[in-house]
Amino acid sequence: MHIPDGYLGPETLAVGWAACLPVWYQANKKAKDVLSEPKAVPLLAASAAFSFLVMMLNIPVVGGTTAHAVGAVLIAVLVGPWVACLAVTAALVIQALLFGDGGLLTLGVNCFNMAVVMPFVGYGVYQVVAGNAALRSPRRLVAAGLGAYVAIAAAAALVGVELGIQPLLHTVHGQAQYAPYGLRTALTAMLASHLLAAGPAEAILTVAVLAFLARTSPELLRGVGHANLRTRWLYGLILVLVAAVPLGLLAGGGAWGEWGGAEIKARIGYLPHGLARLGELWRGVLPGYARPGATGVWAIAFYVLSAVFGVLLLAAVAWLFARIHRRGQEKRARAA
Repeated sequence: MHIPDGYLGPETLAVGWAACLPVWYQANKKAKDVLSEPKAVPLLAASAAFSFLVMMLNIPVVGGTTAHAVGAVLIAVLVGPWVACLAVTAALVIQALLFGDGGLLTLGVNCFNMAVVMPFVGYGVYQVVAGNAALRSPRRLVAAGLGAYVAIAAAAALVGVELGIQPLLHTVHGQAQYAPYGLRTALTAMLASHLLAAGPAEAILTVAVLAFLARTSPELLRGVGHANLRTRWLYGLILVLVAAVPLGLLAGGGAWGEWGGAEIKARIGYLPHGLARLGELWRGVLPGYARPGATGVWAIAFYVLSAVFGVLLLAAVAWLFARIHRRGQEKRARAA
């Protein structure tokens, strides 16, 4: 679901950035209540790290490709969709900058799909289905699972449309200039993989973690502040996910629509102009979460190290973000 550079034309890129900027601005304002609390840093850091790690756990899907969960709806259920938007955005930025997972130019579109559409659609479904059910009611678990499934399906459908309209917008002399597959092919491929594999995985993960946290940290579900939050359960969950990330290497093949130039040329017989010009714009510090050429144990080691480094960096970003907010509040308080 991480669209690389070279797959989208300038119009689609511009729409993605234009759609995200006002949401990020509003999310920054809406998140102030959470960020002002004593446990804001571990909560925000754990949310971003959770999404980052879950996206490293690739699973095999139809057609020999792979997909992954995102975790956006679980975060939205626990801390609200605005904070979930910031957390998933932070994870996507780190993935693009450090590991070349998703493009820099396409970051706006990728964030819109996974950090905006997913948490808000999923949270909306959760609210409607859960209704006034008790906090520990099984109905809330069903609502969260259904919200997660619908949300990732909605994001996948958007990716299919974004990729599938490129040949309609940018074809010269019969050759696509960016993503080469038409709307029917792209939409079918994205929906099939996410409705049949990634969607159930997202729903199961959301329900399992929510049920675990309901038993160990019920204060997360009450929405009345997190001053008494037992952060050891959050740290434990992140450690478990770090230990599990090598499982993501077991899924053979790459994600549909995320091929490199050589692979897509072999598939369609030519290299689209946009991919030739922008596909290598930025490959990341550790492309693909590994040192180029690393195999076997070394590939696993680099994958785990990438996970650890990503988590630590997201923790630092969360600390800096919360500190900036608190300083702003202090200045406003002194001025008042």
